[in-house]
Amino acid sequence: MSEYEVLVVGGGMVGASLACALGGAGIRVGVIEAVPFRSDGQPSYDDRVIALSHGSSRILRAMGVWPKLEKEGVTPIERIHVSDRGRFGAARLDCVQERVEALGYVVESRVFGRVMGPMLEGIETVDLFCPAHLKSFDLSARRARVLIEHEGEVKDLRARLLVAADGGQSVVREQQGIKLWRAGYGQTAVIANVTPERPHRNVAYERFTDTGPLALLPMTEERCSLVWTARDEQVPGLLALKDGAFLARLQERFGYRLGHFRTVGRRVAYPLSLMHVRERVRQRLAIVGNAAHLLHPVAGQGFNLGLRDVAALAETLDRARRNGEDPGDPAVLKRYSDARRGDYLRTTLFTDGLVRTFSNNLFPLTVFRNAGLLALDALPPLKHLLARQAMGHIGRLSRLERGLPL
Repeated sequence: MSEYEVLVVGGGMVGASLACALGGAGIRVGVIEAVPFRSDGQPSYDDRVIALSHGSSRILRAMGVWPKLEKEGVTPIERIHVSDRGRFGAARLDCVQERVEALGYVVESRVFGRVMGPMLEGIETVDLFCPAHLKSFDLSARRARVLIEHEGEVKDLRARLLVAADGGQSVVREQQGIKLWRAGYGQTAVIANVTPERPHRNVAYERFTDTGPLALLPMTEERCSLVWTARDEQVPGLLALKDGAFLARLQERFGYRLGHFRTVGRRVAYPLSLMHVRERVRQRLAIVGNAAHLLHPVAGQGFNLGLRDVAALAETLDRARRNGEDPGDPAVLKRYSDARRGDYLRTTLFTDGLVRTFSNNLFPLTVFRNAGLLALDALPPLKHLLARQAMGHIGRLSRLERGLPL
């Protein structure tokens, strides 16, 4: 039997980040992950890229992760161009105007995996059970007990707190019977890497179309990460197109700001929905990342919201340890839940509002939203507010969000 302060189920980007933050503060942590790090089968570290907000880069810097990510390769987003296809409205955000070195960054998921695995292995207070199969768990008033199958034997792990960081199909959440609120968009994201004719110059593009938003994010080697939102019924046809026909269709939707698209990589589709749990905490249990909430990728806020979960929970648990409190006590966990409420609400309203406003093609609304884009571009205070929301700088910021260690 092994004893921990915290057991984290899920070693993806959010779970690994939490273990890194807690382990770096001297808290004894166990991480249970089904798929080996740096494996092609690890869904958290696949061909996708992560759009990291400026606030997320500060969190990762405070955790000591950022220099290693920079060494592996990150691409700054210096400007963002927002437009509505076929209409005159457009808005532009610029890092110079916001007085930051970049509005955000783009990093490949695989790069994140290559960095986080060795980092966790190098922290003395973190134990990795990977690959491991979660067999069962139970939560009592005094502790969490978890049985796993690891290296051919069943292991009995105990902790004062269990954290569910096992993604949108969370086994821990499902077995606890925690209720969800979920709404489908009738949309699917087609994701691929493309290479345009012209250099991207570190500009990210968000182009709203009649079938949903289309985003191009700058990457290394002058590539762009494509997130093409289409109606569910259109996706099989898009995936079936040969590369040349797919790029021609993309050209028609995006235009020629980057010249002609030359090549496209592997295409993957992900159905989109809005989801959040009705309970973020219970006695001995906290839920973080995609296990707690799913967002539309329109503004690239999903992982950033999960990383802010990590920052808030890590600060809450570190403070509880310093005060001699039980990390699994409901009163301690309520502080984490309360700290996250405002951010959940703002970010959900921001992303969902964008999708629903720009997916509606009624004539009066199209005129209103294009006028809104022009007004946004012409009014610096309004533009600054939008940029701060996108960068993750609104509301009460935890120590890690301010770039300070725990």
